[in-house]
Amino acid sequence: MTDNRKSPIENPQSIQRVALVIQYLGTNFHGWQRQPNQRTVQEEIETAISTVLGRPVTLHAAGRTDAGVHAAAQVAHFDARGPIPAHRWASVLNSRLAKDILIRASAKVEPTWHARFSASWRRYRYTLYTDPTPNLFVRPFAWHCYHTPVDESLIQTALTPLIGRHHLAAFHRAGSARPHSWVDVQAAECQRSGPFIYIEVQASGFLYGMMRLLVGLLVQVGRGERPIDNFTDIWVNERREMVKYAAPAQGLCLLRVGYCEFPFPADVWYDTQPKLVISH
Repeated sequence: MTDNRKSPIENPQSIQRVALVIQYLGTNFHGWQRQPNQRTVQEEIETAISTVLGRPVTLHAAGRTDAGVHAAAQVAHFDARGPIPAHRWASVLNSRLAKDILIRASAKVEPTWHARFSASWRRYRYTLYTDPTPNLFVRPFAWHCYHTPVDESLIQTALTPLIGRHHLAAFHRAGSARPHSWVDVQAAECQRSGPFIYIEVQASGFLYGMMRLLVGLLVQVGRGERPIDNFTDIWVNERREMVKYAAPAQGLCLLRVGYCEFPFPADVWYDTQPKLVISH
């Protein structure tokens, strides 16, 4: 008698959706998204997964980061058929990935759950270093702003009116496939800790290049080079031609992504980029 039962690898019912919490140092990557002849985070993780499964896999992320931008808790998912439990994928992949990518955790999620479309918000942090003396160990993670003092209170005053739903075309780089520039900003904060200034923005989604263009203009405000009312006029009246400088990529980090249903404890994803501290 022939046994027609399929093995777990062949049985379509064994397909599981696996969510990942991912950290990466963006310095040597040409961004998240797979690109021809460029080193990207998506390609390296997809290659590792495909090597294990023996078939091509597509990895879907909560958001795409640009070249040089870091991530403390990027979220992505893929579908896998086979015997490996979802919670084991983190260790399986970490043994195959380069040292500048780390899977903090993996877990099984519902087949309808999606890293991008199920996300309620994303939060980015930008780090400024304002000490007049350069520091090699700070350089990969901060923009060294030392020529002119930066007043964090001016930046916070400029940021606060951004909370709410706004058309932020002034901070939307060309080349995006997104058909509009509406953004729901949920939080916008600026805090100083010694020589470091941290700018954090949380929104339902971000425009292409938005955070770096925004910070580039905010630093001008903090230096007293641009009045706050002029900053407000630029984004309210969508004067994209006035936003000419993007902050350097190395200061930006995708801090975390929020979901109504998320299988990971807070210590895995909530605040996993350590803030830089220099004591005198």
